[in-house]
Amino acid sequence: MRKITIDLNVILDFLGHRRGHCEAAVIYDLCATKRIKGLLCAHEVTTLSYFLFKELKDPDNVRMIITEILDTFSTIPVTETILRGALTSAITDFEDAVVEISSLKQNVDFIVTGNLSDFAECRVPAISPKQFLQELDD
Repeated sequence: MRKITIDLNVILDFLGHRRGHCEAAVIYDLCATKRIKGLLCAHEVTTLSYFLFKELKDPDNVRMIITEILDTFSTIPVTETILRGALTSAITDFEDAVVEISSLKQNVDFIVTGNLSDFAECRVPAISPKQFLQELDD
């Protein structure tokens, strides 16, 4: 079974019906039906909660969405070891470096992201949602 880390922007694309939301929805469904194993870094869940509350201003709705996300994806704990490893990553954005190190620790196949340039120096292959779906078809 494929194991992927989902970057937060893919979740935001799906929930916000932003550009790329169709591919994000297919990936979400693949994770929800357990045809692939989707992982999120724990810090991405808290960031998602912040964005959702800012947009929706409805704590009950935010809790419902976060519960569904947690039911769909496995969560990678962010430990001090991961944070320290991110400090020495070639990726200059610390949050993205945390995603990289977390993904390395979990031996994922890919990081699926809408911002490939952010992961240009990543030691885990980073691909777009569209590329990931093409990879599955091969």
